[in-house]
Amino acid sequence: MFKVGIMGGTFDPIHYGHLLAAESARDACELDEVWFIPSNCPPLKGGKPGADGAVRLEMVRLAIGGNPCFRAMDTELRRGGVSYSVDTAATLQQEYPDREFYYIVGSDRINDLPSWHRIEELAAIVRFIGLERPGAKPEPDGLPEYLRQRISFVEMPQIDISSTDIRRRRSEGRSIRYLVPDAVYHFMIRNGLYEA
Repeated sequence: MFKVGIMGGTFDPIHYGHLLAAESARDACELDEVWFIPSNCPPLKGGKPGADGAVRLEMVRLAIGGNPCFRAMDTELRRGGVSYSVDTAATLQQEYPDREFYYIVGSDRINDLPSWHRIEELAAIVRFIGLERPGAKPEPDGLPEYLRQRISFVEMPQIDISSTDIRRRRSEGRSIRYLVPDAVYHFMIRNGLYEA
């Protein structure tokens, strides 16, 4: 079956850490593709993202343009409202019944899975790929059995870049060069994104 990794997030903005995470998961788990799905309104973050959904989607398209295994999807932006992973997974399963989906999450989020909205329903639709990230050791033994059976752990090179730091640097007039792909960097500069 055709295996697809789901990379969800605000991508506000997308950066090299996101791309490295997606490629690490794709390579280790032999995924055919990874789909980047910018959230409309994330349930775990206060308020709306800094940049408009169409702008964030365009930055994703620019960032992944050179990788034929990566796709940008507007699934959550089209749906609107709060972006729950279970709703996205159900939509994808309905639209692409011949795909097997793997939700890619950082190891810092693995221990939070039981608190995700309708997690049992989500775990019945997708498998999870937990990425080992700096300073966050997953503790799968504390997870319910139905989740432990659905998680594969993948090591990725240690890289500590965050969208929050990139936005802060932009607002302070500092360089973000080499934190984001060149196409995204130039797009942000042209459009004055995240400036003070």
